[in-house]
Amino acid sequence: MRPASVSDTQPLDSASFRAIADLAYRESGLTLVEEKSTMVQSRLRHRLRALGLSDFPQYCEFLHSEQGEDERRKLISALTTNVSHFFRENHHFEKLRDLLKTRVTTASAGRPIRIWSAGCSNGQESLSTAMTVLEDWPDAAALDLRILATDIDPVVVQFARQGHYPDRLAGGMSDEQKARYFDVNQPDSGEPTYTAKRTIRNLIRYNELNLLGPWPMKNRFDVIFCRNVVIYFDAVTQEKLWPRFRQALGPDGLLFLGHSERIADPERFGFECIGPTTYRPISS
Repeated sequence: MRPASVSDTQPLDSASFRAIADLAYRESGLTLVEEKSTMVQSRLRHRLRALGLSDFPQYCEFLHSEQGEDERRKLISALTTNVSHFFRENHHFEKLRDLLKTRVTTASAGRPIRIWSAGCSNGQESLSTAMTVLEDWPDAAALDLRILATDIDPVVVQFARQGHYPDRLAGGMSDEQKARYFDVNQPDSGEPTYTAKRTIRNLIRYNELNLLGPWPMKNRFDVIFCRNVVIYFDAVTQEKLWPRFRQALGPDGLLFLGHSERIADPERFGFECIGPTTYRPISS
């Protein structure tokens, strides 16, 4: 593609916004309203520059071309908000700890324990889960316990897989947790970084996954974290996901949502609410 001059003041026109919003909805369920136009424009300017395109109509044309498949993934990556910290909404990790205590005997007998961080962002949630497990089960690596961490954004999946966190992304952990589970690099100047040790990283498998696409996982999960994800979906998309989460949970499993997310009429989808943004399948 021949580079073109990209103007930083070139606005996102209404037709291009609608084309981008429609594509984002089809590809990922992401709902964009007109009020988000300025945000979309800001987040996508670097994509126009990277492609050497001069305006948003050209960008939309490229997105819908055969050559635009990879760019469609980069579009979703640019529009997705990846903000998190360790032990966010800590009451969920307390619920996780309580549930795991009921699984000690069966896990020691070889029963698999499966936990899913759906929408893992930069990986703080899955690592917080692993630390919670190891606090009570130091020998968890010897058990059939695995944490699956997935996200639609390949960039954050790769970041999470590497396990390197600058100090600004390490909030929520105590100094003791940092010392026990991370290797600390303290430069003479600048920001310290924390690298997750293998003791916690070995419990986690990271994969790219679009929640609206197929779910290849075969085992049911004891716990599913899906927090601050469905808030970006409309009611129609959410109502398609709840039955899938219900099917993916084992008996007495738990589904955790974000603090501003709810299942409207949970009984309709086979759930009961047992605490703040905490759901359990109704026994059939």
